[in-house]
Amino acid sequence: MKLANTLFATVTAALLASCATAPASHVATPTTPTAPAAPAPAPSSKQAQIFVAAANPLAAEAGMAVLRRGGSAADAAVAVQAMLSLVEPQSSGIGGGAFMTYYDAATRKVRVYDGRETAPAGATPDMFLDDNGKPLPFATAVLSGRATGVPGAVKMLALVHDEHGALPWRTLFGDAERTARDGFIVSPRLGRFLASSMFPQSSAPDVRAYFAKPGGGLVGAGDRLRNPAFATFLNRLANEGPSALYTGRTAQAIVDRVHQGEHRGAMTLADLAGYRPVEREAICRPYRVYLVCAPPPPASGVGTLELLGLLEHTDIDKRGPQDPQAWFEFAEASRIMYADRDRYVGDPAFVSVPVKGLLDPAYIASRAKLIGERAGPPPAAGTPPGATLAGVDRTLEPMGTSHFIVGDAHGNVVSMTTTVESIFGSGRMVDGFFLNNQMTDFSFTPRDSDGRPAANAVAGGKRPRSSMTPLVLLDGERGFAGALGSAGGNAILAYVGKSLVAAVDWGLSMQEAIALPNLVARGATFNGEVDRFPRPVLDGLAARGVMLKPGQGEDSGLQGVIMRNGRIDGGYDPRREGRVPVESVAVPAAAR
Repeated sequence: MKLANTLFATVTAALLASCATAPASHVATPTTPTAPAAPAPAPSSKQAQIFVAAANPLAAEAGMAVLRRGGSAADAAVAVQAMLSLVEPQSSGIGGGAFMTYYDAATRKVRVYDGRETAPAGATPDMFLDDNGKPLPFATAVLSGRATGVPGAVKMLALVHDEHGALPWRTLFGDAERTARDGFIVSPRLGRFLASSMFPQSSAPDVRAYFAKPGGGLVGAGDRLRNPAFATFLNRLANEGPSALYTGRTAQAIVDRVHQGEHRGAMTLADLAGYRPVEREAICRPYRVYLVCAPPPPASGVGTLELLGLLEHTDIDKRGPQDPQAWFEFAEASRIMYADRDRYVGDPAFVSVPVKGLLDPAYIASRAKLIGERAGPPPAAGTPPGATLAGVDRTLEPMGTSHFIVGDAHGNVVSMTTTVESIFGSGRMVDGFFLNNQMTDFSFTPRDSDGRPAANAVAGGKRPRSSMTPLVLLDGERGFAGALGSAGGNAILAYVGKSLVAAVDWGLSMQEAIALPNLVARGATFNGEVDRFPRPVLDGLAARGVMLKPGQGEDSGLQGVIMRNGRIDGGYDPRREGRVPVESVAVPAAAR
């Protein structure tokens, strides 16, 4: 055993060194949770697996169609995003932003592409304060022109396509363009949001005009919806490239739209033309037999990795989904992680984020000691090595977003979380797509009561903090071992953490892991899918001071795959309408 531990430590150190240089209504569980088999290499045949995991069947099929004609994972990602913009506009779109974690099979390196929106150059720290210095009501802010940041998803996808694409850009939009012209059937989920009065965007003029039904009212589930304006724009985007969005008439239309109404935005044509995606180094840390790679700030991969590090100081891997102690440990580790993430994570171009300190083993061990036998008051943020204590954060981050995963015949994998932020973004539409409300992901209050600036305060050109955390898992030889991500606003970290624990520690299939009930513990709040947890788990949590209350919003939107004996074990979130098609194809000659 000592020899095995030494060997694993040596392999882990090598992995970390190479990573640093690389830019359901009920619980389905096995009777006795078992540890998963260690990742195994693919069978030695001339067959490969292509797959897409996405939150809508039309989007999954659009990606698979590209892969079947020899497209790369980067090519398919463009097609998936174009279709999601049409059929799931409440969650993501080309008017928003995204983070992509990309696995390059040839080099066995993981890279992160940051397509997060940026604040217009004219944005100011107090832009979400009223004349009395009080934060604007969220409903007022989200519907205003100030809510929209410079969109980044399209330029980010173009950068990835330039580096990793196999098919011409102009050939990747056909399915989405045809579907926009011919129409698609409104899904039950989209229909549910249109019928809800819970979100202020549902009453926005552009939302009501787009979804208007002849004779009055809005379309609902089962109705056919056409979007000729979006089809026309996609045709231009295909032929002109990203400039179709960032310059010319569409850019002017975006600027005009955000300058309308009360609380006008500051975006200019120069802001749009000057947007640049950023290629970043992934943060990678070991968890059990895997190396987990995640996006750095302004994304929240550091929070996910800190959560996993905290859980390694518990015995959660010896328990299972029917054990209330396991969920208690998860809840308490989550609260500690969120306290740190909320305090320190922001745009690293503007604030110093102590990533190494937050992941320092000694710091994590000291924080793990806060996990006691019973839940107490909310934990305060710690002081990791290298940190300067930032102001108390006041960011409001509602549920939203979509996640998808693509794997091509060469073994390259895209894990991408994409968003317009809240439901239908700002509720404002241009050329058939919604504009994001990503600026409301900044802290409305720029300083705390002690005068300390919040790490996530507004500034011109700054990227707002994001909870997005698209993961890629590697095995001991840096082979692809899995990918995972979710929608859900600030709850994303809890959703992803739960599913990873369930798949890795408890041995559940990825579908079972994703379908497990969600529990989100942040500050003094314990939200969960109360009606999905077994009564003994709820009672056991209550006895430990964790009183679960129903959550709200979009719920999770998990998509995940993990390698089991060389085969793809995929899962999609049953709370949405996803699919995970997997097909075997001949391995391209260059990959053999």
